[in-house]
This record gives sequence, structure tokens and C-alpha cells, in this order.
Amino acid sequence: MAVNLFNIAGELEQAVRQSNEYIMLKQAYAEVNADPSAKAMFDNFRHIQMQLQQKQMMGQDISEAEVQQAQQSVALVQQNPKISKLMEAEQRMSMLIAELNKIIMKPLEELYGPLG
Repeated sequence: MAVNLFNIAGELEQAVRQSNEYIMLKQAYAEVNADPSAKAMFDNFRHIQMQLQQKQMMGQDISEAEVQQAQQSVALVQQNPKISKLMEAEQRMSMLIAELNKIIMKPLEELYGPLG
């Protein structure tokens, strides 16, 4: 009997949407977006983060000034309780996805052995 992995993936998507981690993330994101000051601060933080990630992916060096700017941005957003709550919810969601990925990749790991 063949298993339709896409149907199961769709069910997993719905389960993720119904998870406490996703619900809390969605609520925290809505709270940040409802506060113009927090939204602007968070958008700026994400912009800096994306710029640095792009540079890394392109193999470009990140300057000391850019590192300092990123550190200042992190410190600033962490002082905002709404953004801090959102970042904590993002971290929990990321941990959930990492655990799901481990489960999904288990058959390949068993077949080929662990990487490294």
C-alpha cells in the first residue's frame, strides 16, 4: 500500500497551525503589529538580520560596524516586552520544527547513518 506523503504533509501543516506554539507565535506577532512603535522596531531588526544573512550567503565579509549595529538592534528589541515575547515564541516554534525535521529525517539517517 503506497502512502501519499503529500496528504500526510497537509495533515502535519494543519496540526502545526493548531499547535500551542503556532497559536502563541501568531498572537505575539499580532500584538507587535498592533503597536506602531514595536512594529517599526521589529521591522528594522528583521531588515538588519536579513541583510546580514544575505551577505553571509554570498560569502561577503560582515564589517565590525554591521556587527555592532546588529547587536544594538537586538538589545533594543529585547527591551520591548511585545517583541521579546514574539522572539521567545519564534524560538519555541523553531525548536518544534527542528524536532519534526529530526523525525522526518530519521529513515534516511537509519539508512545512511548519522552525518559527521
